[in-house]
Amino acid sequence: MPNTTPEPMIEARGLCKSFGPTRVLKNVSLRLDRGEVVAVIGPSGSGKSTFLRCLNHLETIDSGYLAIEREVVVTTDAHGHCRYVPDAQVRRICRKMGMVFQHFNLFPHLTVLQNIIEAPMVVKGLSAAEITPKAEALLAKVGLSEKRDSYPARLSGGQKQRVAIARALAMEPDIMLFDEPTSALDPELTGEVLRTMRQLADERMTMLVVTHEMGFAREVANSVVFMDQGEILEAQPAAEFFAQPRHERTRAFLNHML
Repeated sequence: MPNTTPEPMIEARGLCKSFGPTRVLKNVSLRLDRGEVVAVIGPSGSGKSTFLRCLNHLETIDSGYLAIEREVVVTTDAHGHCRYVPDAQVRRICRKMGMVFQHFNLFPHLTVLQNIIEAPMVVKGLSAAEITPKAEALLAKVGLSEKRDSYPARLSGGQKQRVAIARALAMEPDIMLFDEPTSALDPELTGEVLRTMRQLADERMTMLVVTHEMGFAREVANSVVFMDQGEILEAQPAAEFFAQPRHERTRAFLNHML
């Protein structure tokens, strides 16, 4: 019989992170399987973005365990000492993940196409000729072929974010992390970014999405995680999460958002 056991793409156990005296993550654990879309919701300041940044090593944790596609990134020994694998190994493992930020982070002096091909050329050593056809295909995928030679200043916020998604996909990640990708956009521009993300979900891209878009979380995510004050208070399949939230704090948050 074929093996139907879900394949873990991210395994985070007991992640703790403080900035000075402030505990931002308190024993956060999450598993993300191949092809799964998990939405992370919660009030501002609940640790959602810090959690994502710890997953791809933009921040280091104080203690806990993290593995990406069964490759260990960091462990904590019996004495509480946090140990990362060597830097080169961390970088290689973290390249399995693409990240889309709230504020696009496009290079203003590069065209749309140049923004997309930059990382594959610098990190993977590909030539412009090698990566350009893929970049053009990604621009078509996000509906921006006509913006190929435009500079970011000439784009709307929604267009910038779709370029940022194409740029992340150009590195051929196995996992996509989204950190509130629509929160800096006007409402009319949010839909075009969410459509691109829905398309990725339909293609079975493994995605972890920090979002305030409850419609996306309800309709696209397989499961929803609710964070508050640095902790995961609740994690359920999306339909059950919205139909019967278990935690009083979750219910209060949803009543405010819906």
